[in-house]
Amino acid sequence: MTMTTGENMTDTDTDVLADRFEEHRPHLKAVAYRMLGSLAEAEDAVQEAWLKLGRSDADDIRNLGGWLTTVVGRVCLDMLRSRTTRREDPLDDTFVPDPVLTPLSRIDPEQEVLQADSVGLALLVVLETLEPAERLAFVLHDMFAVPFDDIAAIVEKSPAATRQLASRARRRVKGATPSAEPDLGRQRQVVEAFMSAARGGDFEALLAVLDPDVVLRADSGALVGGAAVSKLVRGARPVAEQAMLFRQFAQFAELVLVNGAIGVFNAQEGQLLSVMGVTVVDGRITELHILADPERLARLDVPGSEG
Repeated sequence: MTMTTGENMTDTDTDVLADRFEEHRPHLKAVAYRMLGSLAEAEDAVQEAWLKLGRSDADDIRNLGGWLTTVVGRVCLDMLRSRTTRREDPLDDTFVPDPVLTPLSRIDPEQEVLQADSVGLALLVVLETLEPAERLAFVLHDMFAVPFDDIAAIVEKSPAATRQLASRARRRVKGATPSAEPDLGRQRQVVEAFMSAARGGDFEALLAVLDPDVVLRADSGALVGGAAVSKLVRGARPVAEQAMLFRQFAQFAELVLVNGAIGVFNAQEGQLLSVMGVTVVDGRITELHILADPERLARLDVPGSEG
C-alpha cells in the first residue's frame, strides 16, 4: 500500500501546515457561507478542505490560498447538488439562511470577513434560487475574483460557458436586490422607528416606515404552527398587521448587526427566540427576514448587549 504525503508527515510538518491553513480559514468560511447560506455546513466544507489538504502534497501547491478556495468551491458545489437531489419540492419561499450576528459594539476579524461586501440575508435568499453551478460561478468570480479558467475546471465547462453562468446569476441578483442604504446610522433610525411603532401599537407609524411593496419572510421551521407558522407576506398593510400581531415580543427586542446591517434579535433568559434581518432602501423597509426556527437558532450564539 502506497502511503500518502499526509501519512508521511511529521508532527512538526502537520503543525506548520495547520498554521498555514488557519491563516486562510476566515476567507474559506466566508466563501463557503456565501455558497451554502448555512454556518454549520460552511464549517463542514472548510473541514473537508483541511482533510483534502492533508491527503495532498502541500509542497507542490504554489498558491495555497487559491488551491484551498478552489477545493472549498468544489466541496460546496457537491453539497448544493446533493441538496437539490434530496429535495423533492422546490425550496420553500419562506426559507431564511443562517444569519451572522454581531453586537453593535464589537466586530471581530472573522466576522468582518464574513460581513464583507454587505452580503445580507436578502442577497443570500436570492442566491438560494440559483442553480448550483450558477451560484458557484457568481460567488467565486464576482465576490472573490477567482478567474473563470479556475472556476471552469470545477464546473467542468468551458471558460466561456462559465462566464455565462455568472452572467445569468448576476442578472438575477441585480434584479432582485435593489441598492440598500449603506449608512448604518440611517439604517438604525428606520429600524428604531419600526420597533417603536410596533411596541406602541401605532399602525399608521408602521405604514409610514414600510415600503408599499415590502416583503416579510418568516422561517419558523417545520415544527412550529399556529400564528407563528412560516409565512411569506407582501405589502405594507399585511406586514404592519403581522407586526401588530406580535408586538408583545417587540418589548424584548434589541438591535444587533445581522450580516453587517442593522437588525433585531429577541432573546429571553439567554435563549434566542428570533432574529430579524432588515433591508432599508430610500428611508423605508423593503424586506424583513425573520429566522424563528428553534432548532437552527439553538446553534447560533446569543449576541451580547450593546454595552
